[in-house]
Amino acid sequence: MPFLGKDWRSPGWSWTKTEDGWKRIILFGDVLEDNNGEIDLKEKLSLKCLFLHFFLVVFTDKWIYIQKGSTKERHGYCTLGEALNRLDFSSAIQDLRRFNYVAKLFQLIARSQLTSLSGAAQKNYFNILEKIVRKVLEDHYNPRLVKELLQDLSSTLHSLTIHGRCVLVGNVNIWLCRLETIVKWQQELNNLQIPKQMCTGMSFSDLPLHMQNKILYKFSDACDIINLGQATPTLHILSENNTLWKKLCLFHFSDRPFCRTLAITRNDNVDWKLMYFTLQKHYPMKEQYGDTLHFCKHCSILFWKDFGHPCTANDPDSCLMPISPQHFIDLFKF
Repeated sequence: MPFLGKDWRSPGWSWTKTEDGWKRIILFGDVLEDNNGEIDLKEKLSLKCLFLHFFLVVFTDKWIYIQKGSTKERHGYCTLGEALNRLDFSSAIQDLRRFNYVAKLFQLIARSQLTSLSGAAQKNYFNILEKIVRKVLEDHYNPRLVKELLQDLSSTLHSLTIHGRCVLVGNVNIWLCRLETIVKWQQELNNLQIPKQMCTGMSFSDLPLHMQNKILYKFSDACDIINLGQATPTLHILSENNTLWKKLCLFHFSDRPFCRTLAITRNDNVDWKLMYFTLQKHYPMKEQYGDTLHFCKHCSILFWKDFGHPCTANDPDSCLMPISPQHFIDLFKF
């Protein structure tokens, strides 16, 4: 006797009554049975391999459809947790071009969107976060950014569990254990020591001064400039160059009328380093990433540009729009 579910779009599982009770009818079960009613193990394994291949083919696409409307068969939204899974952020952190992008995105989720994740999405979030921490500990890549991420996440969990009423999915003890894990990660990052590599060839300090200066002009992060200036007295002098800080101000705050007007006047008495940190307190800085997610305005699909998506537009490149981490968060606010 088949069992029909309440949802008219899905008939549910089929059940049959046996001497031992009700048992669910397995798909293609009649094919797997021989004349004696015993399951052929070889055929069963072959069928499982077929199903596994089918699901691998279906879910290898690293893009997700951002639906705008609703129909009876399909909800008019996709969740943030589903996007974290389908866009394969777990593999994206292995690419140095995308590492900073993913870390910044996880930082924004930790600040404001942690309570919107489902239980499975939260588990996936912390699994990827653990891989991010392990990559920093192994490769020593950008520990400062991950420290800021863990600090924001720790502050959020403290306010939601210890200092307030827990509104997170799951038992509060699970979150307290996760909070202890975050503290352990923070200690490991604080104790991280980058080994000094023996360099037999030319070092950075051996380069001519004009080349060192050009390299400093390529930096977009003030902390990187300050840290590099602490390496040698020569680099300290180069890092304090007023013209360098003026260019940094114009890169991040050129859209601010005050900064643009001050640059046009060519006033040599302006302390541009002080100006940078003053503007930083009041305005967001311009973000720069090696690679970002892209959104196709024609297909409403979010994807990594390297993997592409099945676009139906005549000119696909004209429909692409790079998505910043904050814009990514905004796509899933309903």
